[in-house]
Amino acid sequence: MATIGFVRHGLTDWNALGRAQGLSDIPLNGEGRQQAKLLAERLKNGPWEAIVTSTLIRAKETAEIIAHELGVRDVIQEHCIREIDCGLIEGTTEEQRIQTWGQQWRDLDLRMEPYEAVAARGSRFVNDISNKLNHQYILAVSHGAVIGLTLQYLMPHRFRATYIDNASLTVITQVGDHWECSLYNDIRHLQKDSIAYTYEPTNRNEVSP
Repeated sequence: MATIGFVRHGLTDWNALGRAQGLSDIPLNGEGRQQAKLLAERLKNGPWEAIVTSTLIRAKETAEIIAHELGVRDVIQEHCIREIDCGLIEGTTEEQRIQTWGQQWRDLDLRMEPYEAVAARGSRFVNDISNKLNHQYILAVSHGAVIGLTLQYLMPHRFRATYIDNASLTVITQVGDHWECSLYNDIRHLQKDSIAYTYEPTNRNEVSP
């Protein structure tokens, strides 16, 4: 039985500005590095045996900070959990997209990677990685769209829509032939005086990635 802890990378300047990052290789900013340190502090006494990361620098930096705290020597890089390719909208804000393509820009072909393709590679990673590494507890440092769409694909009865915060922790466990989520988009380690590792359903409004 495998358990995967999905971590979204820490904050970047483009996150703060509301720019679509996609495959653009944007590093963490100071706040993002601090978020990663707080998450690492939370995780250090946990059962995690291995760390896998997207190859993009914002995820790799987050993973390296966590690995240092956990004493994990090798961080494994995986292309399949890179962020969605945002095509022509990469680097733009919502305001810029509306100015350029109009309010209905989402209905246009702007060369974005299809959500279905992102969900498929995310779910393939989940189903393959535990066998590949032969570990029971694996941290996977990835990106908001990848994590959210993977959850929707694996557990459509629960996740019709998702919202994934920077430096959040989401934990899924393999139970028989399916996956269950025991912790969703949890950021209590970023909040003062709380680093609890228990699951509470979120009351936050969920939005599409």
